[in-house]
Amino acid sequence: QVQLVESGGGLVQPGGSLRLSCAASGSIFRINAMGWYRQAPGKQREWVAGITTGGSTNYADSVKGRFTSSRDNAKNTMYLQMNSLKLEDTAVYYCNVQVLTTTLRHLDAWGQGTLVTVSS
Repeated sequence: QVQLVESGGGLVQPGGSLRLSCAASGSIFRINAMGWYRQAPGKQREWVAGITTGGSTNYADSVKGRFTSSRDNAKNTMYLQMNSLKLEDTAVYYCNVQVLTTTLRHLDAWGQGTLVTVSS
């Protein structure tokens, strides 16, 4: 019913930047909260950033000041601009979207994940 497609991951040197995108499609009536999570090798998935319908954002302390989340409601798309990347930012990044479907069901949708590798 709802599909999320992520893009923008890749290999970057420490101090570099990447921009992730997450595009939602399908039976969407309204997208509520959106967020980014990541899972590093051998670790549990952790929350990275969140953004409300109105555009208010919150960030994990580990990325505050370096990552910026934004959304384009007209395109049902969310972005994560990642600057000053560190080795410890290496992970698979997942987007998460709270959706109200056209049949008025609440869904918690996840993207397929995109790998970000920070390495010199």
